[in-house]
Amino acid sequence: MNIPLYVAGNESERVMNLHASTYTLENGKVVETRLEDKNIFTDQLTKNWVQKKFTFPALKEGAIVEYTYTQTSPFLFNLQPWTFQGGYPCLWSEYQVEIPDFFQYVTLGHGYANYDINTTENRMTSFRLTIPGGTQADDHENFDDNVDIHRWVMKKVPALKEEPYTTSMENYLARVEFQLSRYNFRQFNYYKDMMGNWFSLSEALLKDDDFGADLDRNNGWMDDELKPLLAGAGTDKEKAQRLFAFVRDKFNCTSHSRLYLSDPLKTVYKNRHGSEAELNLLLVALLRHENIAADPVILSTRDNGFANEVYPLLSRFNYVICRATIDSARYYLDASEPWLGFARLPERCYNGYARVLNKDLPSYVSLSADSLHETKNTLVIIGKEDKGSGLAGHVSTKPGYDEACVLRSKLKTSGTEDFFKTIKTSYTAECTASNLEIDSLNRPDDPLELEYDLAIRPDSSSDLFYFNPMLSEGYKENPFKSAERQYPVEMPYVRDETYNLTMDVPEGYVVDELPKPAKVLFNDDEGFFEYLIVNSGGVIQLRSRIKFKKANFKPEDYASLRDFFGFVVKKQSEQIVFKKKKTNISS
Repeated sequence: MNIPLYVAGNESERVMNLHASTYTLENGKVVETRLEDKNIFTDQLTKNWVQKKFTFPALKEGAIVEYTYTQTSPFLFNLQPWTFQGGYPCLWSEYQVEIPDFFQYVTLGHGYANYDINTTENRMTSFRLTIPGGTQADDHENFDDNVDIHRWVMKKVPALKEEPYTTSMENYLARVEFQLSRYNFRQFNYYKDMMGNWFSLSEALLKDDDFGADLDRNNGWMDDELKPLLAGAGTDKEKAQRLFAFVRDKFNCTSHSRLYLSDPLKTVYKNRHGSEAELNLLLVALLRHENIAADPVILSTRDNGFANEVYPLLSRFNYVICRATIDSARYYLDASEPWLGFARLPERCYNGYARVLNKDLPSYVSLSADSLHETKNTLVIIGKEDKGSGLAGHVSTKPGYDEACVLRSKLKTSGTEDFFKTIKTSYTAECTASNLEIDSLNRPDDPLELEYDLAIRPDSSSDLFYFNPMLSEGYKENPFKSAERQYPVEMPYVRDETYNLTMDVPEGYVVDELPKPAKVLFNDDEGFFEYLIVNSGGVIQLRSRIKFKKANFKPEDYASLRDFFGFVVKKQSEQIVFKKKKTNISS
């Protein structure tokens, strides 16, 4: 159990009177096991968030848990949210809050479940306002104002389980939360906007010593540092590419979920390490030093949930990248990963709404997975051996950029030998892989290509040889296993995957069975799968292709996606059956 608590300066939300018990049935009697204080822990999550956490004692299947606590907060803007839904079904979930009219909150609802009760009542209540007098006596004012009483109830709320192709479950759990927007003491003719707007948010962040203040200061210390690095660079784009590669290759990223600086940019430069925010803000400063237009961009990563498009809620953002503008072209840069090329972003950044922070014109930008197109091509050529009855093949794969990034990261950690072992074990006993070559492994701006050889030797003791022409490629299982899904399907990118094979029929064999060609459409024009195969003159040719036009799909598309990939898995698992030729014996 986790209880998040907000912290700012010397003030903090607090949890008091925390009691938790587990009830189990032992020998026909109910036994209560209480949580001990020594088993309650506090973890620092970020600069502004800590969490109290505990585990229910003696927890086992069939147990009943009960817990209560009181949470106090000095922060008026942080009215506590309520989550109606979770990983387990809930019979009844209710939240009631009373809000005086002089505190005006924006109410934000989430999820796809509907309220069974959603009511608002009001009553007039008397209040006493204390106005601190500083060195003088405090003033006190009595007044009446309306109080809104909101009540939300959900009954028989189904569990929400995380499934493949989900950004963050926080986007879809049924919950309600609040953001203070305004003080409205009309009795005293006092009004104050608390939420602000995107202009004020951008201005505040760019002036903040823990964010953008260093960007506009005179960074004269960069003069001598950058001269040798930029020597001979003829254009602004070439300068930008060198600066980006310098930060990417010479600095170590220590965290990929920060919004603020822990150290000044000069210290980050000296230490050669920092969070993604520190490295990318340093990149902004370096570009500006060379008179290249550059701005920070804040966003929320896919696992952090969506940022709000309407309200300037800074707490929703957790990541910083850089945008450079050169000759009217815009380049989005993230120097925090060693395997990322220039003008490339990691998959986690493609989560929709992002904000460009500029003192004159802060703006919105959409980094949607629907705009990220990944193309993968695999070519397999298998011919008869010069000597013997086996086959010799060559496999060449050019993965999409995102898959290439994953491979570069994996290869850096495990090495090519362990990686190739994984490839080898994906083949059946008749196939042997050798001679792995990887092109552009250490050049992240260039496409990655993998090549290796195959030796295929049918079992001579059997009259039949079963061969899957997809080899180790293709889909082995349906990623969509649940019968239904209550929230959208969010693929990381728009995919276009093509597999081509040309293969000689093995010496001494004929084709006994060949998979049938097939082509199916998804939602008429949103995607397709084709499996085209032909045997002509002893040469088999196969083309298998999956292509989608978008990455995000509504819940009502789930059944169609499940059936679509079920068909793909079934088709790509079909085998060619080769049969030995009969030998004619004459007397």
